[in-house]
Amino acid sequence: MKQRLVFARSLLNNPNYLFLDEPTAGLDPTLGSRISELILKEKEKGKVIFLTTHNMKLADKICDRVAFLENGRIRAIDTPYNLKLQYGKRVAKITYHNKRKQEEIYDLDKERKELSSIILNENIETIHTGEATLEDIFIKITGRGLS
Repeated sequence: MKQRLVFARSLLNNPNYLFLDEPTAGLDPTLGSRISELILKEKEKGKVIFLTTHNMKLADKICDRVAFLENGRIRAIDTPYNLKLQYGKRVAKITYHNKRKQEEIYDLDKERKELSSIILNENIETIHTGEATLEDIFIKITGRGLS
């Protein structure tokens, strides 16, 4: 209740700037999703939103730019998309049958021929591309997990 009250109070005077510290912390997934939607609506109205969070899914969904801080210093700053391209690996995970079910992960930058061969010659069940998450990138940049 306290978290909801604090968020509601932040919107009372219709400010142009919102400073939100962990706005979905401690909330159940349904309420957290509602809060995220409200933040996005405020963003669509042209509000400037500063968000502090350990919830990388929330940051990815809401933020135009993300900064990773470690010991008070900015270690990386860019759009979520650009950070994923810069620090992540481009991979495809394929599940197929070749006498038995197999799952393999292919690096899209290094194993295109192998990947093409599997796609053309095997009974594909699923193909999923994989990208790094903001949490993966934070760990890669700082060498430690989120706390």
